[in-house]
Amino acid sequence: MPIIEKTFESEKYTAVYLVEEEHDGMRLDQYLQIYLASWSREQVKKKIAGGDILIKGRPGKHRPSTKIYTRDIITLVTVKTEHEDEYWNGELLELELKPSIIFEDDELIIISKPPYMSTHPTGKHLFNCATVYFESLYKKTVHSIHRLDRETSGVLMLAKTPKCAQSMTDCFEKDLVRKCYFFIAYNKSWNGEQSFEDNHRLGASEEGLKRVYINHFPKESSEGKSARTLFRVIHSEGDYVLGLAFPITGRQHQIRVHAMINGLPLVGDKLYLGNFKMFQRFKDNIATKEDHDLMEISRHALHAIALRAPYKGEEKVFSSHIPKDLQEWITTNMTIDLNHLQEQLEEEIQNYFNKESR
Repeated sequence: MPIIEKTFESEKYTAVYLVEEEHDGMRLDQYLQIYLASWSREQVKKKIAGGDILIKGRPGKHRPSTKIYTRDIITLVTVKTEHEDEYWNGELLELELKPSIIFEDDELIIISKPPYMSTHPTGKHLFNCATVYFESLYKKTVHSIHRLDRETSGVLMLAKTPKCAQSMTDCFEKDLVRKCYFFIAYNKSWNGEQSFEDNHRLGASEEGLKRVYINHFPKESSEGKSARTLFRVIHSEGDYVLGLAFPITGRQHQIRVHAMINGLPLVGDKLYLGNFKMFQRFKDNIATKEDHDLMEISRHALHAIALRAPYKGEEKVFSSHIPKDLQEWITTNMTIDLNHLQEQLEEEIQNYFNKESR
């Protein structure tokens, strides 16, 4: 592995790379872009010019054109800045930075991930990450087993040891894990069915920035990848629907796209209630009042509410409650009692897990 060390502090991330033979003689900026794929070449050049890139045994500032050689040790330092801040209607959001622990032993950690916390470092998001939080806490490597989108909250599984990480990853790959998500949707053209499923194939059909938008294709198509989601509507009122989604496969944006196909785009979904251009406006902090009014909340209303997996010889169910921001939206916009809703959800989740275990 080219990365030989990484350390996180509350305000600083340091990664140390060992140059392999295949990169001997490469320009420094070209080498860094291999491992910082989401960064533009200009951003990489700025980091080099700022002295954030060090080559062991070669003191002083380097240039983008500086040549690197086999077994060079390169240190990259990234300091936390405002680029990880989140805004809504022009105001800085106060993010929840501490995940609640659902279960923990010497090998496994199950958390309820807050919205806007990444599963692990990626792109510009290096600090508000689940693995980083626990690595900083325990001063050891913590492994991500599966992932949730940054805006999606809920049950997330992490491993404290490589052996546990491999074992639980195998469970996901062998289809031994079952997941359940709570969602709030805007009723655009739902046909009223309480239980339904969707089998549209899913896949990105464009390259570059637009690859974040996942397209759907008929089940019989050769395009995309097979996908299947079961849905159960729990409550509908006015323009809105509350429900559960049970993804049988694990494709990118699967629940969000399948819900949208059935006339139930998720509240707050900038891509599938909105569109790619709107998504970009929010990303660039130039979203209009109309954009905000359509979204209603700052993130898509999707919460991984329960997960069932084999662990140490028995089936374990890990579950969480509806998060605070979605509770507040429901209280403001609907008449259903939250305690009653939670009871209904727990009953439906248990029914699903019991059915799956037969």
